[in-house]
Amino acid sequence: MSVKYLESITEPNKIITPIDASVRFPEILTSCQSKYVEDIARFKALVAESATSATLLGRIRSSEFTADQRMSLLKMFRRCVSPVLDTEMAKKITKVSTDSLVQSLGHTFKRIDMLKQQMASLTKDQEAALAALIGEYDTRGQLGYLLTDAFFTWFEGSFNGTFTIDGPRGAGRDIELSSIFPNYTGSYPCDFVIRNTVSRNVCAVGFARYDSTRGGAQSDDRTGGNSDKVGKARELFNATGEKFRLIFLADGPGLIHNDTWAEACKLDGTWDGNVRVTTLKTASSRITTDWLQNT
Repeated sequence: MSVKYLESITEPNKIITPIDASVRFPEILTSCQSKYVEDIARFKALVAESATSATLLGRIRSSEFTADQRMSLLKMFRRCVSPVLDTEMAKKITKVSTDSLVQSLGHTFKRIDMLKQQMASLTKDQEAALAALIGEYDTRGQLGYLLTDAFFTWFEGSFNGTFTIDGPRGAGRDIELSSIFPNYTGSYPCDFVIRNTVSRNVCAVGFARYDSTRGGAQSDDRTGGNSDKVGKARELFNATGEKFRLIFLADGPGLIHNDTWAEACKLDGTWDGNVRVTTLKTASSRITTDWLQNT
């Protein structure tokens, strides 16, 4: 088999596995409204109680709410008050102060009097639309978890007694390379680790990514990060002699975007064949006993 296997694929669409875990419209209106009805009521109450939009943000970022409640409220603040608010930054209530957010973004905040008027007169249909907006990406991370789980199931069924695979099937802490190879310093999170069942030697580390859609700058960031992982693994080998395979489990319609596919083909087979990019459908021919053992 050619080391540059992906380059031999003439119809990439035939080797991907679309994972369908999303709720369709208009069903999503009902499901999201049911999920976020309490959070929307809480947001409306906070608006009514707040003297300014900055005060509202401070209340949302207080410790009176759980992390999940706070994220829902921050999403509503972004949708209704300031579309430039970074919710991932704003959720870090111990590291980022509300004052700093207000100072940098306060000029974009909708006036509280207008917000009060709008929230007080929301119709049920408008609440359903708001719920759908804040729940738009609820299943985004789940697709990657489903991909990882499917790969683990296939791997354990195919290599039972020969190799083991460890790592979180769903949400969970990544495996740091330094926990496997103490000589490695720095951050190098992996999604899974494959070991020889008898010797317990590490045969491969892997990364799983599902892309519903991908392209442009997002693709550049992803592929650049993958190349960096290969470079760091080679540096570890050159310094210590610790050698292992790298598996990039990539799938989804976004994989076959022109730029993303080209970069996947470029990555596949690098480091003298120690790197392989595979989808679920090609795993049986790409991840083999001979390849895993010959490290």
